[in-house]
Amino acid sequence: MKQLVLDLGAEPAHRLETFQVGENAELAYMMHLFAQRTSREHFAYLWGETGAGKTHLLQALAATNGSRYIAHDASADQFAMAPDVSLYLLDDTNLLSPERQIDAFALFNQIREHGAAYLVATGPVPPAVLHVREDLRTRMGWGLVYQVHGLSDDQKIAALTQAAEARGLTLSASVLPYLLSHFKRDMRSLSTMLDALDQYSLETQRPVTLPLLRDLLLQGTPNPPAEPKE
Repeated sequence: MKQLVLDLGAEPAHRLETFQVGENAELAYMMHLFAQRTSREHFAYLWGETGAGKTHLLQALAATNGSRYIAHDASADQFAMAPDVSLYLLDDTNLLSPERQIDAFALFNQIREHGAAYLVATGPVPPAVLHVREDLRTRMGWGLVYQVHGLSDDQKIAALTQAAEARGLTLSASVLPYLLSHFKRDMRSLSTMLDALDQYSLETQRPVTLPLLRDLLLQGTPNPPAEPKE
């Protein structure tokens, strides 16, 4: 059981195919075009609340060849254009330091001048109210702007139920509502917990019921879980 608890953090890599689309059909389609470098627009800015899936999309795009994921605290050299990079992925733009904001501004300009590269950036709010320098804020609105809508609880339960059925896993009716109110609420964490429940059920030869879920939560999360970064 100790190994199972430790494995709760060993989450699979993000993929565009595992992004739960919900109300984001157009956004999901455009991100596939960015992944293929076939979008007519070369810039996109994604905004939304924590856990909506912004980082999921950026890290999924980062898995494509010729991509560079740039965290808000990355070094200055990560903001420099490179001949082998065709897609730049700038996460948490609201957290950029004044120095890195200058670097991001320069990167936007270089990409536009270059004409062949792409850039996707994220933040918590629309570009117009983003707390960064004015010239960088303007660049954020150069191309496509999408709000990333998180799934409703009903949509999360439906998606998790479908995933459980695909595994041949039978859940008692109270399991998923309880999980949503007592665990991290982003779909990646919830899907990982579903895998853990499946494994724990097999190891203990017990059905996936509320008592089983409570046992796993007690052993795997001794402290209340923090909200995930997204």
